[in-house]
Amino acid sequence: MHQLRDDFFDEGRRLDADPTTRHLSVCWICKGRIDYDADQGTTPESHHLDHRKPVSTHPELQEDPDNFEHSHKACNQQRGAGAPSPGLGEEMPAWW
Repeated sequence: MHQLRDDFFDEGRRLDADPTTRHLSVCWICKGRIDYDADQGTTPESHHLDHRKPVSTHPELQEDPDNFEHSHKACNQQRGAGAPSPGLGEEMPAWW
């Protein structure tokens, strides 16, 4: 799982570096830009691998990249093991 996590982070960093693909690397919960300069999970704005379908209810999808989403550490922690709640995180304008 560690290698999958690192590969997903690297993918997000590559997507974020290109303005034409940056929208694919933002936090899927709040739509804000992730700080890819920070090491994974070290700050509230840093990258955290999130699972669209929580591992607690879908353990078979834990290592399925199709279930991975880019998120902020803070947004992922606030979400916990449930579905994203309306108003969780601060939604950023689409132009951000």
